[in-house]
Parts: sequence; structure tokens; C-alpha cells
Amino acid sequence: TLPSIILAIILFAFIGLNENTTGTDNNLIAMQALIDQHFQINLILLLPLVLVLTLAWKQVPALPSILIGAISGSVFALVFQQQAIHDFVNEDQLNPTLGLIKGTWTVLFDGYQANTGHEVIDKLLSRGGMSSMLNTIWLIISAMFFGAAMEKMGLLQRLIKGALSFAHSTTSLIIITIFTCIGSNIITADHFISIVLPGRMYKLEYARRHLAPVNLSRTLEDSATITSPLIPWNTCGAFMAGTLGIATFAYLPYCFFNLINPVIAILYAMLNIKIIQTSDEDNKDSQLIAS
Repeated sequence: TLPSIILAIILFAFIGLNENTTGTDNNLIAMQALIDQHFQINLILLLPLVLVLTLAWKQVPALPSILIGAISGSVFALVFQQQAIHDFVNEDQLNPTLGLIKGTWTVLFDGYQANTGHEVIDKLLSRGGMSSMLNTIWLIISAMFFGAAMEKMGLLQRLIKGALSFAHSTTSLIIITIFTCIGSNIITADHFISIVLPGRMYKLEYARRHLAPVNLSRTLEDSATITSPLIPWNTCGAFMAGTLGIATFAYLPYCFFNLINPVIAILYAMLNIKIIQTSDEDNKDSQLIAS
């Protein structure tokens, strides 16, 4: 991934340096002043984010990590953003404490609506809560059912077995694995299936050709994982679009890392870079485990 990251940074730097930013500084200063007027901003507010990142680094399961992050964020909002919550609830007859609780709970399930009078800031800060993700969740559930049905009926296995007939060398095997994963992302609409299924189907073939399992693992990441956010109906693409509020095809041209990395993986295969071989003994162990 390092060459892909470097190339992406270069491309982003090129775009940034050639962007016309005339008048931007004054606008940003005005926006910062308006945000400071309506909210309390300080470094302490980054602690919930640090907490979530720490839980991820400690490999705590996703659900409790997200729950802890939501609870800690709500507590910090109650402590530091009381005026913003009261302005959002806009019900003077409520007890102040009840107003804070109602506002925080409403933000969690239905999102926050900013009313600063600045169109850009209001659009930036006004986001939906859990209710805004229901369409995305519905699409993810549908995609999982569709992918599972495709796998259970053996349709994906049939496609992969047909693709193996074109794998005459290590290079062609890795290239076919990459395109199989990308195709699985498109067909099954779920990146987990696009990782697990090709991984299972190609595992024995990699072992038979004396290729270390790390080659297959890396290739799956370089293709199935990396390209999943680029497909609108994929669970990743749907989540990204729903979270960011930007259509998949709108942000796709700027996903330099995601677009470059599969190409770098193909170049690695063609130039025999980082292609690790196994010994006969390791190969027998791999085939035994796979079987």
C-alpha cells in the first residue's frame, strides 16, 4: 500500500496547490467565529474520538465500541454544549435538565439541525441520526441476503472455477483473483462475501502453486476491500454515501488510493515483487489445513 499512498498524496497535493482559494481565508475566519459563538470548541472534545480509536486498536468488538463512543459523545455534549442543545430543542417550557436529555436523545435518533443563519455551516452541522441510515441499512441487509443466495446456489463458485481456467501463471492467477474480487463486489454487493468466498475458492490453488497464504490475503485486501466503497449498491459504498451525504460516483474520481492500489498489485505480480513462495513441507501443511 505504500506506493499507492505516496501517489495519492502527490495527486492530492497537486490538486490542492492548483486550487483557486481566493477569498477563502476571510470566509473561513467568519465561519470559525460563528462556530465559536454557538458552540464550545476545545481539544477535550476529541476524547470520545480518541476513546473509539483506542478501543479499535485494542480490538474491542465493533458494537460495544460504537455504543461507548455514542454514550461518551452524548455525555460531552451535555457537559460542553448545553446552550446549543437548548437552542436546538427550542422549548422554553421544559425543565432545563429535561430539555438537555430530550435534545441529546433526539439528536441520537433523528439528528441535529443547526440554525446559525450561515447556510454553509448549517448544512455542515445538520446531520441525521439513526433514522437517516435506515435506507442504507435496508440496502445492506438486502445485499447480504442476495450475496448469500448467490453463494448457496453455487453460482459464484461456478464463475470462479471458470476463471481458474485462464490462470496459467502466478501473475495471471493474482490478476484473476483481483478481478474476481472486484466482480464479486459488483455482483454480490457485499465486500465480506467478496473477501471470504474468493479466499476459500483460491486457497487450494495458491497452495498447489507453492504460493504463501500471505499472497492471497494481500491480494484480497488490494481488490475486495479497497474497491468496495467505489460501488454504489455495495454495503460499503452505500454506507459511505449515506454517512457523507455524497453520491458514490461523485467522490469516486477522488479515491486515488482505492483506484491506484489494485493497479499496483497487478504490477507487483507482473514484476514478481513480494511474491512469497513456500516449501514443500509448508505446502503440504497448507493443503491439509484447507481440506
